[in-house]
Amino acid sequence: MQNLDVTVEGLEPGGRIAREFAFGVPADDELFTFGPNISPAVSWSAGPDGTKSYAVIMHDASVPTVFDDANQEGKTISADLARMDFYHWILVDVPAAVASIAKGAESDAVVAKGKPIGPVDYGVRGANNFGMFMAGNDDMAGDYGGYDGPAPPWNDEIMHEYHFTVYALDVESLDLSGAFSGQDALAAMEGHILAKGGVMGLYTLTPSLM
Repeated sequence: MQNLDVTVEGLEPGGRIAREFAFGVPADDELFTFGPNISPAVSWSAGPDGTKSYAVIMHDASVPTVFDDANQEGKTISADLARMDFYHWILVDVPAAVASIAKGAESDAVVAKGKPIGPVDYGVRGANNFGMFMAGNDDMAGDYGGYDGPAPPWNDEIMHEYHFTVYALDVESLDLSGAFSGQDALAAMEGHILAKGGVMGLYTLTPSLM
């Protein structure tokens, strides 16, 4: 499989993600408050011959599988706890002529109840995993489309790893609609990936890791 060269604005591979791109940031008198939540500019090299579309996916590979102790005073989330993928951004059916997504195109703030899912001028948005965590909050519950940035628990013992990945595909459309997930997108891509590339960045809200 060929490799795409992917660039994420302001992020060196393995470096820290800037706070302007985060859903959650620390404040002077509290460990969490809503951040600017601006989507970074992402660009990539052209896919190989036969590329008919791209997909852009960002996920956190470090999310705890049990949230009982998350953001609880006097408790910590152990580094030994099993981890799972959490999807922050799913954008598919990006036309083959497009090689970048502009800064702020997929988010310019935290939006209560989420940004719209579905078609935009440069692709089709899926639903990220924030809807799962907002389900019990009447003011915030909804389907979260577009980009929503890092917001890891502030009592986690480990730094979280965020992977921005771009896929070059041999189909113009994955034929996904509604609140499709990151897992749905990856399943639909199977057998259609011609090339991929990505950048990993780090982020934490844990004071001792900052």
